[in-house]
Amino acid sequence: MSSPPLAGRVVVITGVSRRIAIGAALARRAVADGAAVLLHAWSPADAEQHWGADEGGSEALAAELRAAGGRVELVSADLADPEQPARLLGRAREVFGHVDALVANHARSSAQHLEDLTAAELDLCFAVNTRATLLLAQAFAAQHDGRRGGRVVWFTSGQYHGAMPGELPYIASKAALHELTASLAAHLIGRGITVNCVDPGPNDTGYADEAGLAAVRALHPGGRWSTPTDAARLVAFLLSDEADWVTGQTIASDGGWSAR
Repeated sequence: MSSPPLAGRVVVITGVSRRIAIGAALARRAVADGAAVLLHAWSPADAEQHWGADEGGSEALAAELRAAGGRVELVSADLADPEQPARLLGRAREVFGHVDALVANHARSSAQHLEDLTAAELDLCFAVNTRATLLLAQAFAAQHDGRRGGRVVWFTSGQYHGAMPGELPYIASKAALHELTASLAAHLIGRGITVNCVDPGPNDTGYADEAGLAAVRALHPGGRWSTPTDAARLVAFLLSDEADWVTGQTIASDGGWSAR
């Protein structure tokens, strides 16, 4: 029997505070594919949002993955603190000896129109969504030892496909990651590290109400929302050896939503 595709590899995955969301699906798939994982969570960020925190969710997810045979470390950290990205990667190396891949899935959501826009919210979104992601990539690249399988995957949103005027701080910070992808990919490919960006499309992670769910279903060519598992399948490919020559790309896993 062949080994799982990520056997012997270590993956850091940020943003796993909610068991029904994308981060949890990424973690489940990485463990199923044989990886050891360091999970990052920060539940206070979800508690501020209308969907609320999944109390104990990250701990329950870690326990679930360990019960399935996974090697799992869980770290709670506020990525608005510029010291935390390096600490997170340092902890992963301390526990597992090395790190092969970084999946930066964390995000701060923000619902501000132009008329509501505040400097404080802009600063916080850029700190969490853009600065922390770049600092995580910096810390990952600094410790990567050149072995096969070096990967950085981060997430953008759908702002490059259509207007999102009610989420300006969020989309500005996510658009920055989209535009940074090619430059970082060109910089790191010589070190054996690929860099790709994922747009998960409208993804059913429990934040939309019934009216919103129905509206997207009615407009979607596939007749449904994307799911966290849809995003996890794409990320699993990008982490695998099959994607060794795929870098600098922004890829939508949205069932044709962006092609309407």
